Amino acid sequence: MNNKIYIVVGLVLLGMTACNNLDLVPLAEGSSESWYSSETELEMSLNDLYKKSFWPTDDDRWADDFTYRETTDPFTNATVNGQNGNVTSLWQNQYKCIARANGVILNAEKAASNGVSQEKIEGFLAEAYFHRAAAYAKLVTKFGDVPLVTEVLDIETAFEYGRTDKQEVIAFVYKEFDQAAASLPSSYGGGSQRATKGAALALKARFALFMGDYQVAAEAAKAVMDMKTYKLHDDYSDLFLTKNADESILVIPQSIANNVYIGTKEYVTRNAGGWVYMTPSWDLLAAYTCTDGKPIDESPLFDSHNPFKNRDPRCSATIVPFGSRFLGFEFNPHPEALEVMNYNTGKMVKNNDTRANAKYATFNGLLWKKGIDDSWTQNGYKAEPDIIIIRYAEVLLTYAEAKIELGEIDASVLNAMNQVRARAYKVDVADVADYPAFTSTDQSTLRQQLRVERRMEFAHEGQRYEDIIRWKQAEVSLSRKNYGMLYPSSLLIEKVTSQGDWFWASTPEIDENGLPDFSKLEQAGKIGVLSERYWDDKLYEWPIPTSEILINENMKQNSGY
Repeated sequence: MNNKIYIVVGLVLLGMTACNNLDLVPLAEGSSESWYSSETELEMSLNDLYKKSFWPTDDDRWADDFTYRETTDPFTNATVNGQNGNVTSLWQNQYKCIARANGVILNAEKAASNGVSQEKIEGFLAEAYFHRAAAYAKLVTKFGDVPLVTEVLDIETAFEYGRTDKQEVIAFVYKEFDQAAASLPSSYGGGSQRATKGAALALKARFALFMGDYQVAAEAAKAVMDMKTYKLHDDYSDLFLTKNADESILVIPQSIANNVYIGTKEYVTRNAGGWVYMTPSWDLLAAYTCTDGKPIDESPLFDSHNPFKNRDPRCSATIVPFGSRFLGFEFNPHPEALEVMNYNTGKMVKNNDTRANAKYATFNGLLWKKGIDDSWTQNGYKAEPDIIIIRYAEVLLTYAEAKIELGEIDASVLNAMNQVRARAYKVDVADVADYPAFTSTDQSTLRQQLRVERRMEFAHEGQRYEDIIRWKQAEVSLSRKNYGMLYPSSLLIEKVTSQGDWFWASTPEIDENGLPDFSKLEQAGKIGVLSERYWDDKLYEWPIPTSEILINENMKQNSGY
């Protein structure tokens, strides 16, 4: 063990001769004696905190909305350890962010001697408080107790820092968000996408909801609602193709021109030249309610042979419907659809989105549609949608969930939920005859309905993993099989399509958690098992990175690792 420690420390010290030590020791900060002395230097320091690496979103692969062919992820096969790349990068990047925010907070007053106004300095401090609070919120959410560092540490001190009780860090985060909200503006001119008062309050509400502090969450969410700064975008589908929408509270902008973009070939259909190995799960497809607001096993409107018919509009906005036009081609995964229309040429072409023609076409017949349009294939499989960190629909549903958990269900709760659902149907919230409005005031009923609403609203936005973690549903959601179509296609034709059973032979039952049960279809030989998810309760808290444990005897590991 001692040899390992010497090796790790030696590598760190060796790296310091060639690299900025901000990138090497997460809890430590380099010398700042001559920095932070002007408005420009403070702005540059804060600009750095908006880097995409400091604002990670949870990977959809960690939860049950996602299928990656026949494989699982360390989070869905319960093999996560302290050397996992997601674990180490989250820890390291958030502490880099904290160290840099600490530098601004502890040194911003230097700029006053160079003529920077106190108002400007207070604005810079508020922005640094915001980033520090957000970083600690991400850390506590995943790791529990974490070191609370508010000073600029040298490397030796950083190696001796232990973990701070989670409750102390939580209180600190609330205080920091409040400090930020008190001084940050409600908005900026010129379309600037920096931290605002609304962003501080919205992220505070999100964090408090995860921590089960429902009163704090409800009050913070209500404060954002009362600002009247944000509104739901009129068109749900268009929202994810629109830059700087009125609904967006905090985004990380992308730009192909500036070489900051998302590589997207993994979501592009094979007909359009992509790989399409990352797809929605059947669990997600089954989760969308029908247009009467009922789950598919209760609604007379559901047709298992046409699963996109009579569904909540967000279903077809998120998952590509069979037979529809997508990225210039008809999408049809049917094993006998050997040709499809190429709308770019007006001619029928070989259908590479059926496994009858292409072995590695979508394994479960589904494709992601949300936020994807023809521009994805027109820019060399690059795309530049805003990375949405938080938007107004989440604030509304956070308010509603917090009030439901408090047992304070009133008209404001139903209105918040109905605003989100009415937007999906492109109608006004008052037009209750035109969409399946929420009406129940029973806590258990409304809790379950809200959870389904969140799943439909935020699919493919990195929300599902934290939802099932905080609801303590992971042991159920992540202990299930991942299903797809039978293969080879000759078997699918024999067992399913020739029997008139395409797409699903029957309707899966939906349990009390809103989760589908496909076991009867499996037992009937109508579907195939692609993979099986496993869960271990220790994963409710992530492991502390192994490197931190090795170099610091005061850094204790979470239970089970």
